[in-house]
Amino acid sequence: MGARSSKAEVRNPVLALPAVARLRALSPEARLALQSVLLDIQSEARLRAERSWRSRKPPVAAYWAACGVYAGHIARAIGPGPGRRRG
Repeated sequence: MGARSSKAEVRNPVLALPAVARLRALSPEARLALQSVLLDIQSEARLRAERSWRSRKPPVAAYWAACGVYAGHIARAIGPGPGRRRG
């Protein structure tokens, strides 16, 4: 198996979307507020995915897992630093 790419667009495909430039053009305050909401969505989606896996509902779990991934990708694309929050 080959080494994983270090290109930002490979690790976070959302970066290749033209709309990301519009999000990055928002004021720093607006971007921080949006990033906070997206990280909350990511956390809630991960919890729902885990509950769905435990309930043996794989399609629902996959849906929520994907929602969490995309929310996190967008949060990291628009926010300062890595865009990760513990808690």
